[in-house]
Amino acid sequence: MKKILLTLAVLGCVSLWAQNTTKEKQDDAWKKEYRAFATKVNDLVHTKLDAKFDYDHSYLNGKVWITLHPHFYATDSLTLDAKGMNIYKVALVKAGKTIPLQYNYDSLFLRIHLDKTYKSGENYTIYIDYTAKPNEFKTEGSAAITDAKGLYFINPKGTDKEKPIQIWTQGETEANSVWVPTIDKPDQKTTQEFILTVPSKYVSLSNGKLVSQVKNTDGTRTDIWRMDLPHAPYLFFIGVGDYAVVKDSYKGKEVNYYVEKAYEKVARKIFGYTPEMIKFYSEKVTGIDFPWVKYSQIVGRDYVSGAMENTTATLHQESAQQDARELTDGNTWEEVIAHELFHQWFGDLVTCESWSNLTVNESFANYSELLWAEHKHGKDEADYVNMRDMTGYLQSGSANKDLVRFYYRDKEDMFDAVSYNKGGRILHMLRHYVGDDAFFASLHKYLIDNKFGNGNAHKLRLAFEAVTGKDLNWYFNQWYFGSGHPKLTINYAYDASTQTQKVFIEQTQGGNKIFKLPIDIDIYNGNNKKRYTVWMEDKADTFSFPVSAKPDNVNVDADKILLAEKKDNKTLDEYAFQFTHAGNYIDRREAIVFATANIKDATAYDIVAKALYDPYFRIRMKALETFSNHHDQLKDGTVKRIEELAHNDTYKLVRAAAIDVLAKLKNNAYRAFFLQATTDSSYSVAGAALEALSIIDSSAAITQANQLSKAPSKGRLNTAISNISIQYGDESAFDLVSSSFDKLPFGQEKFQQVPSFVQFLTKVTDLDKFKKGVDMIVSFREKIPDAYKQQTNPFINNFLTGLKAKKEAAGAKDFADYVQSKLPANK
Repeated sequence: MKKILLTLAVLGCVSLWAQNTTKEKQDDAWKKEYRAFATKVNDLVHTKLDAKFDYDHSYLNGKVWITLHPHFYATDSLTLDAKGMNIYKVALVKAGKTIPLQYNYDSLFLRIHLDKTYKSGENYTIYIDYTAKPNEFKTEGSAAITDAKGLYFINPKGTDKEKPIQIWTQGETEANSVWVPTIDKPDQKTTQEFILTVPSKYVSLSNGKLVSQVKNTDGTRTDIWRMDLPHAPYLFFIGVGDYAVVKDSYKGKEVNYYVEKAYEKVARKIFGYTPEMIKFYSEKVTGIDFPWVKYSQIVGRDYVSGAMENTTATLHQESAQQDARELTDGNTWEEVIAHELFHQWFGDLVTCESWSNLTVNESFANYSELLWAEHKHGKDEADYVNMRDMTGYLQSGSANKDLVRFYYRDKEDMFDAVSYNKGGRILHMLRHYVGDDAFFASLHKYLIDNKFGNGNAHKLRLAFEAVTGKDLNWYFNQWYFGSGHPKLTINYAYDASTQTQKVFIEQTQGGNKIFKLPIDIDIYNGNNKKRYTVWMEDKADTFSFPVSAKPDNVNVDADKILLAEKKDNKTLDEYAFQFTHAGNYIDRREAIVFATANIKDATAYDIVAKALYDPYFRIRMKALETFSNHHDQLKDGTVKRIEELAHNDTYKLVRAAAIDVLAKLKNNAYRAFFLQATTDSSYSVAGAALEALSIIDSSAAITQANQLSKAPSKGRLNTAISNISIQYGDESAFDLVSSSFDKLPFGQEKFQQVPSFVQFLTKVTDLDKFKKGVDMIVSFREKIPDAYKQQTNPFINNFLTGLKAKKEAAGAKDFADYVQSKLPANK
């Protein structure tokens, strides 16, 4: 599962609000509850489901035949997960007959008394007639999914004319048992056959291969999907809707993209790398050809997560559907596509035995994003992904959590920056330590040894040890079964008398834990570089190296592999040398960051100015960010280069960033260029240009915003139109502004728009419109995962409280009272 796109960076901006809230006292009983893998009394063998959908009530009327056998010990009973259902009949199927069985049902567990005691390996089949009522079952979600009712009817009665009618399911962690009785644990595996009766105007998607379609006389069609290889119940999937199915292939296997029909023409631009990704992961990474019969991807409206790796049938949230203008900025969903695809090996072929070992699913999927970036877009992009995800972990406040956690409050808590970001970085360090050939050979062995079964961190270690011949207990104990990360302070000294370069490294993290770290150190004298690998095993270590002269630069952690916080005490001249000689993305970025803090120095300015010519677009953007914040320092030659980037850079995001810098100059000479750029094919360029135009000519900007609002827009242009309408418009812009806010996809962008939307509502004097706007904000607030609400709700509620105060000051009591009704009792 790719986590929902409400990023840690957003949470950082609301932390001050969160500090002012009263935290509820937490129940610590979970700290004593060891989370073992689920005990296997019975094993699933095969699941056959006959499902019909009641759109009026959002029900699934099902009949299911479940074949099982005792795992080892003989048993005369069976317990199934079956949440919130109406159970009509439970029977044993034997010799073509159904024999009713006694059972007890408490709305969560269906406890069945079998007709006899069955022995290990002795199959039996249970039949259950039931109705699933997902909307009537209440449970909490997590940071990765916003709720857990399993089966979702989207706009089932068609009352929202702007939203399609869809059905989709979301099983992880244990929510599929809301719509089909099963043993809903990750250490179970089953083959399946799903018989789905759907309106004939819609298409269906499920796991495995579509083997039959029969039209019925009542306007429905019955589709049969068969999955002949076993997988975990949380990976069961059903999708139904009015989709265009764009067909692709890999080695004769179906590779299909299910998108809303408006996106049919761009589906290949969104998902078209999929066959190449399959080839790369099959041949270069795992050494195992894609193991399943087909691979389809489908987009669901109002999806409760980022994406989900259902076996052979991945589900994506609607943000995946980008139009042609969005795609000119680059496919923002490419890494999600890669992440979910890699799960088909790590998660689906080999599944974590318990949620405690989620790392063997999610850390690998996270790391696959870097592997694909490296393969397709180069080392700089891979290094950027590594830095971004490392930063996400370091800013998450999760340093006290082990990667493998046998104690947690709720299984949903495992879906965090430790299981994803940190785990991916730990794999990156392991790859660097053992080498590429051994790393990928070890992945292959792990998958082969555990295919169609379960994995855990111990099995992963054993695979690496078998391949490398190295004892890796120290590594796994430190990183998998331990918490935290090193904080390093690095200092340097050159002794001319002995021609020795010394490097002092101190671990400054709190507590008594000392990390064992292999560290690469590059020493530069001019263009000559020599690498040393040292081991840090103490709180503070000194490393000495023979040199012929004072080095121009000493680069500790030369490939920027270590998961650590580093305070590297270098001089500006050393960073200037590092920028031009060290070469890695992080090396160059570090030099820019240091130079930015000293931008008035000529050497520092020169570093950032040179970065405007860097071949990697993110370095150019980083330099533009510096000059945007320090535009008062700009020299004429630099301005000319920024103008060139704004007009001609091959990357649209660089053009937008350059326009942002030019906007800060408030030069009327740019007016015609800004106006012309508001119609650029890129939403980012157009949005940046409209914002820039508003700085030098607000009247022209509002006129252009009104004109641009007549056509569909997304991304930064949509935000710019809304913000300019908020800042310079009046209440007549309500429909435009509210529609813009409402259509933003759930996540960071929408969260950041809350303050502006609240500001606009202060202008609204129509009570009905005002209520509609407040309801949109409240609806968004309530959709935020519970894991984040302690931080995000105070932020949103503070703005609503401010809105209430302004309406009270204006004598608009009805308005103020309505806002109060949407606030917590103590606000």
